[in-house]
Amino acid sequence: MKSDNNKEYYHMSKKKYSIKKFINDVHLWLGLASGIILFLVCLSGTVLAFEHEIKDAFSAKFQIQKKNQKLDVDDLVSVLTENNQGVVSSVKIPADDLKPYSFRVKKDPKQRRGFTVLVNPYTAEIKKVEKSSADAFLTTMFRLHRWLLLDTKIGRPIVGVATIIFFFLAISGIVLWFPKKLKWKNVKQGLKIKTKAKWKRVNYDLHNTLGFYASIFLIIMCITGLCWSFTSYRTGLGNLIGAKIFNRSAPKFNAKNLKESKIITYTQALSIANKTLNYEGDVSIGFPTKKNNYFSISKTNKNNWSPVTSDRLYLSLSGDILEVQYFKDKPLNVQFASLIKPIHTGEIFGTFSKIIYFLACLIATSLPVTGTIIWLNKLKKKKKKKRV
Repeated sequence: MKSDNNKEYYHMSKKKYSIKKFINDVHLWLGLASGIILFLVCLSGTVLAFEHEIKDAFSAKFQIQKKNQKLDVDDLVSVLTENNQGVVSSVKIPADDLKPYSFRVKKDPKQRRGFTVLVNPYTAEIKKVEKSSADAFLTTMFRLHRWLLLDTKIGRPIVGVATIIFFFLAISGIVLWFPKKLKWKNVKQGLKIKTKAKWKRVNYDLHNTLGFYASIFLIIMCITGLCWSFTSYRTGLGNLIGAKIFNRSAPKFNAKNLKESKIITYTQALSIANKTLNYEGDVSIGFPTKKNNYFSISKTNKNNWSPVTSDRLYLSLSGDILEVQYFKDKPLNVQFASLIKPIHTGEIFGTFSKIIYFLACLIATSLPVTGTIIWLNKLKKKKKKKRV
């Protein structure tokens, strides 16, 4: 008789195990398994949301006073060369007259990146950009976010797997957020935090409600973030949208048989760029090299919808326009592929989107904590029931 009762109880409990219960269990155990890693990745991501602003706040100030006329770019390059700074490879010219020109300089032309030198365009005063007290901290945050401070071969796939888990946690969290009966009264409860309730209820609302608000941004971060973790994923996503992601390949132009007397100056290249891209904005000029025998110029319209979209112009050494690429004229899939990084970091809409991403990452950092507390409270509740 007792065995029959057990069978009946087993049958009833098995029948009650719904799809939503299954999703809840998957959400719980995936969250517990990846909680510490996700906490560290999201915490570092919260800090990195305002990485550039933090660097600027801790870097030494370079005061610029506006005068009658700026010096030519060629003159400034000559000053850098005469001061044994190195080989100048590029310059960024801000639209703001009170900001310095930013030159990229290499001690050896074979160097990949070089270092940055700020120059006052009115006086030719030079200031080499030194690392501030914040740089080491931000570098640590970057390595923690990307590789958990481990070797890249080990840390990168671990973060990648955790990101995949986080993606499913965000999706399952949205499913679990919706009440059984879709009535406005029930939905409304999930949209607010009952601050006057007991702390267990407040903790539950912090996890459930804030998680729901942040979920769409977290899903976007996961989809884009995986491009850094797995090459196969990046290639697959590129094939899916029909555009290569992180396409850093330089174009090839047939610009030969040029006499030295016809080579334009850097100042002339800047003038052509401003006439062709006739709007106000920051200009970056990549100087010709043996490998790429042309000027590579990008310009960002200060009145554009995004501070990270730029038009690009290629000039031959004689000043002929080889190609003009307007961002707005590119196919949508190419635009999306080129914006993967700013979409992931929140730079896509400037300060506005950075604030949203900062808050979303802050919420994401809290989710493993509040979720674990919910689980522990349920365990205590079950133990109390067993005792009774």
